[in-house]
Amino acid sequence: MKDYKKELENRVAFIRNLLKESGAKGIIYGNSGGKDSALVGILCKKACDNTTGIIMPCESKRNFGEDMKDGLDVARQFDIETRTVDITPVKAELLKALDGKTELNRSAVSNIAPRLRMTTLYAIGAAEGKLVAGTGNRAETYMGYFTKWGDGGCDFNPIIDLTVGEVYECLAYLGAPENIIKKAPSAGLFEGQTDEADMGVTYAAIDKYITTGQGTEHDIQIIDRYHRVSQHKRRMPAYYNGWF
Repeated sequence: MKDYKKELENRVAFIRNLLKESGAKGIIYGNSGGKDSALVGILCKKACDNTTGIIMPCESKRNFGEDMKDGLDVARQFDIETRTVDITPVKAELLKALDGKTELNRSAVSNIAPRLRMTTLYAIGAAEGKLVAGTGNRAETYMGYFTKWGDGGCDFNPIIDLTVGEVYECLAYLGAPENIIKKAPSAGLFEGQTDEADMGVTYAAIDKYITTGQGTEHDIQIIDRYHRVSQHKRRMPAYYNGWF
């Protein structure tokens, strides 16, 4: 097990250094009510008092219920300023504008909300001189289980090297609410959605594979496929270099 006292101290120092170098006035992040956003919010608050979590529900009953409650619980416990921006009508207007222009599949529709959330965070961040903190963990990043230019868009990410198991251990060390630690990870993109059901593999199996290279043949095939097809998400765009 990691020395979480030292780990947290190092991450807080990392965030403070970024703020100093950038000249930013504070930090903003998406408070989804999940484990990763909870840890990022706590770390950012420890590094900078001017930290704001934005809750951005969109259509899903879980967004307006369990997720919002859990996000508010963490914010209250760690004294993090919180605002709510309902992006449901914005998504509805975009879908209306796209009607008849193309045939949207499930993936296209599901990725709209994360991109609207990124737009919201950067709009507020630009208005208030704040850096946008990312909330993706090591397993999600390896699998490419995030939306390109959505929840993958940020100015910095203080937990990208942590496995899901390590995120939970950090939260337990910090005394985060039990409901955050026990709830099934979900992006809340539609009713009943969970990360592990979407991917067809557990986070425990992903953690094991990326840290030891071990796993069942079934799990390894899924993990390798996700990693292979999502390479573009972990790279900067391809540029024609005629003027470099």
